[in-house]
Amino acid sequence: MARLKDKVAIVTGAASGFGEGIARRYAEEGAKIVVADLNAKGAERVAREIGDSAVWIQTDVSMKSEIDQMVEKALQSFGRIDIMVNNAGYTHRNGDLLGVSEDTFDLIAAVNMKAIYYSTLAVVPIMEKQGGGSIITTASTAGLRPRPGLTWYNASKGWAITATKSMAVELAPKNVRVNCLCPVAGETGMLAQFMGEDTPELREKFKASIPLGRLSTPLDIANAALWLASDEAAFITGVALEVDGGRCI
Repeated sequence: MARLKDKVAIVTGAASGFGEGIARRYAEEGAKIVVADLNAKGAERVAREIGDSAVWIQTDVSMKSEIDQMVEKALQSFGRIDIMVNNAGYTHRNGDLLGVSEDTFDLIAAVNMKAIYYSTLAVVPIMEKQGGGSIITTASTAGLRPRPGLTWYNASKGWAITATKSMAVELAPKNVRVNCLCPVAGETGMLAQFMGEDTPELREKFKASIPLGRLSTPLDIANAALWLASDEAAFITGVALEVDGGRCI
């Protein structure tokens, strides 16, 4: 299988969780990967394990200068950028919306929202010159069916979904497709934050709200991201794809 043969993809938040799953799955399908993450040790590990088709860079997506360095790394390493995956994310702990500090709110806005703006400014001119490209953002079911306790995170993901649809319309003439994924919570480092704490009882309660009866996995999200990036989805843009085991029904 080589559904992404000769494609170059940048994946943020790729040192673990959904981002790592996407980076590995893309590499399996022939893509060259820029593994970007604030966690340098994790990014280096993922790139090393993928092999010669991957490079890594430490990136704070809340900073425009570091996004620009990430894009430059992709061009220096592989000469082009076909796929931009905005996967890095941040959340506050589940709880009272009045108890979230301004610093935490600002970081949520920077990582979940402004980073998309920065990466779009950087990659769209490159994609346009190449004749097209694909931008994919990891949003969330929280942006479609907000739940109490995660208000400011929910709002940031709703923003990401609306931005995706608006970008899709505006960038279509440039043949740049823009889509987002809406996963239900999964086996990632953010699970405890989403639930307030990670206990077997809370996990079972959460799973009971998902018709297919389990949490999402990095592979679930990676397979969806693979399809959206591939030529099989050449006529798909502006979609917020639910990868949620039926949670949003």
